[in-house]
Amino acid sequence: MHQALRGLLATLLLSISTQSALAEDTPADQQAAYQAWAEEFVASLSPEKGTIVLPGGKATLEVPENFYYLNPEDSRRVLEEAWGNPAQDLHLGMLFPAEYSPVDAAAWGVTLDYEEEGYVSDKDAADIDYADLLKTMQSDVAESSQARVEMGYEPIRLVGWATQPYYDAAQHKLYWAKELQFGDSTEHTLNFNVRVLGRQGVLLMNFVAGMSQLEEIQAAREEVLAMASFNEGHKYSEFNPDIDKVAAYGIGGLIAGKVLAKAGMLTAALLLLKKFWFLLLMPLVWLKKMIFGRKEA
Repeated sequence: MHQALRGLLATLLLSISTQSALAEDTPADQQAAYQAWAEEFVASLSPEKGTIVLPGGKATLEVPENFYYLNPEDSRRVLEEAWGNPAQDLHLGMLFPAEYSPVDAAAWGVTLDYEEEGYVSDKDAADIDYADLLKTMQSDVAESSQARVEMGYEPIRLVGWATQPYYDAAQHKLYWAKELQFGDSTEHTLNFNVRVLGRQGVLLMNFVAGMSQLEEIQAAREEVLAMASFNEGHKYSEFNPDIDKVAAYGIGGLIAGKVLAKAGMLTAALLLLKKFWFLLLMPLVWLKKMIFGRKEA
């Protein structure tokens, strides 16, 4: 392993030790079980920095020293095993601030994905009624929530905008943030969304964190966004109407999450939860079953 990555891994492992102070009311045996699982989990990850050509070759990341990248498989494990989300189909991986391990209570991450549904026209950007759009999205989330409950997960509710959508026409970048409630949790989840428009599709960057971290996410947004760029031949400015496909939706469709023409149903992968502390609240036997039973399955 590269020396810099060894140092990063050591930092991530040390950050796990800070978790026990936040769980004083949790039985010692459960704390120890979680501590052992967390250390093994973080040690199994392969963080990367520097220039990273994302899978598919359409975009590249320039990851600075204060962040790290996890490949799609490691990212899937973080989302599902550590953060308690349903099965994910994440193609490009995730970014994390280097000061946190993925199992740190203060951790947040940025999911990376790409939808190649064609060139997204931005002509409707100035005409969108965001209040009406929010009502439509809340209805879609309610419908999606029913499917989550049937799968055994807690319901989800779109509370409202955490940051109202904004489209940067010069950079062809779109920003907005949703405030989500999972189950009856009093700590709401923040999904801060960024879309970078390309020639054949859209780069999806979603910040997943707690609502209390909104200010921190807003401060980091521009730095994170600057890390990603489309490669030559895939940039928005290189669109050729004679040969390139045009997407069936515009800016409003991107915000509503109706990619892949799933009318009336919000794409489940766009609603992510950061809630790994549920592990500490499980009965110890159930915890062991979750950790070791996955391998047996």
